Amino acid sequence: MGTLVGHVAPGVGFLVIGLWHLFNHIRLYAVRPGSYRARPWFPAPLARYLEPALIIAGSLASIAMELFIGPEAHQPFDSDGSIPSNHLHNFEHASISLSLLLYAAFAIHLDRDRNRRRSSTTTTTHGAARSLARDALTLLLAAAALAQELLIFHLHSADHMGVEGQYHWLLQCVVAVSLATTLLGIAHPASFAVAFVRSVSLVLQGVWFVAMGVMLWTPSLIPKGCFLNYEEGHHVVRCRDPDALGRAKSLVNLQFSWYVSATAVFAVAAFLFITKLYPEEPDYVPLVKAADEDDDDLEAQKLAESQSFARMRDGMKPIELER
Repeated sequence: MGTLVGHVAPGVGFLVIGLWHLFNHIRLYAVRPGSYRARPWFPAPLARYLEPALIIAGSLASIAMELFIGPEAHQPFDSDGSIPSNHLHNFEHASISLSLLLYAAFAIHLDRDRNRRRSSTTTTTHGAARSLARDALTLLLAAAALAQELLIFHLHSADHMGVEGQYHWLLQCVVAVSLATTLLGIAHPASFAVAFVRSVSLVLQGVWFVAMGVMLWTPSLIPKGCFLNYEEGHHVVRCRDPDALGRAKSLVNLQFSWYVSATAVFAVAAFLFITKLYPEEPDYVPLVKAADEDDDDLEAQKLAESQSFARMRDGMKPIELER
């Protein structure tokens, strides 16, 4: 990952997934705000598992690049089978990709299991509860992947003190927001605000990855007083004196502030545009619904209705006893 392509490629991946989630969450909320329930991922129109499949493909490509294509010997181990110190960061990056791969693979498996059970049995309250549990489990797997990403970047074997370390520290702030909102989404699946912030944080994470790759490995964009130095198999930005380093870090902070502001403006503009594009539908449950996207919402609504009926029934029992 310690190259321009190694940062831009995953950045584009996070950006695409974040934009896809942002669009779909806003669309679902605009169409049915009263019965909105966030999904952990969204099926594509022509290929249901396109989103997790792209995550798996990107993760496999990243692992191959880090461990087999990038190293000069096309394998990451030393002659005695140990991991050399200059390849530790390759294993760290590959571990992040592996956690994302596992999340996407289990997301597909859980969805297929849901569809298989749905086709073999009729929809019941217990089936709706199991559907909600699968969504929660999928979000938990996503949270585990984000937690591993946050931990590895926090304990990264690469430089923490230089300009690259400042980029990584600010990246951790964005990943922490993604992790927190993913965990909150488990407890509050009907909260649009939680899903909205999570989607925006994924967009910002992708934008920051791309900015990091371009700014750190484009010689003409290196801050004044700093230079690219080849160390342990990859280029690192070094500064000639503490003043140049402090100035470079301040510029990184300014960039991050501008990107946060621009992302916030974009997110609000997207919300206003998409809600205007998709007007609210009447609040009723149609007899025929699309199998791929709407069955889960119907199950959730049935579960909510059954819980409401149970509360009404419990409230009527004392009145009946008095009679």
